[in-house]
Amino acid sequence: MTPRQKRFSMIGLGLVALGIASALVLNAFNSNLVFFFTPTQIENGEAPKGRSFRIGGLVEAGTLKREGDGLTVHFVVTDTVKRIPVTYKGILPDLFKEGKGAVAQGQLGTDGTFVASEVLAKHDENYMPPEVAEAIAKAKKSGAQSSNTLTMSPERIKP
Repeated sequence: MTPRQKRFSMIGLGLVALGIASALVLNAFNSNLVFFFTPTQIENGEAPKGRSFRIGGLVEAGTLKREGDGLTVHFVVTDTVKRIPVTYKGILPDLFKEGKGAVAQGQLGTDGTFVASEVLAKHDENYMPPEVAEAIAKAKKSGAQSSNTLTMSPERIKP
């Protein structure tokens, strides 16, 4: 083998090794990636089936129910348009309250209930997760647009 062939062999081997390392890193990154969805997106079928993701919104007032074991809780997360029931077994954060923003991570069950493995709450009076604030603003905006089309007066429609 000539020195030129040896050099090309080493470059080829280096490229193959780099490709394998890149594939392994991207695979590890993809398996740890967790997406955020709103209740409206989940109701529209945009959330993944059989894969962990996050749901965010407001904890609907009057829906927080605790079971007798003291660890299992049921509540409803809403984006002011759609509602998703959530079940969580564990200790809730101290700042978790009805009417406040929350993000839960877990999977959607076959019955439509979100089974959370982790629940996150706001950290002070003025904070709401950016995704939750954006989702609520979008939901209000789309809700306002749809109500405008329903209440349009007949004289505004031109023949």
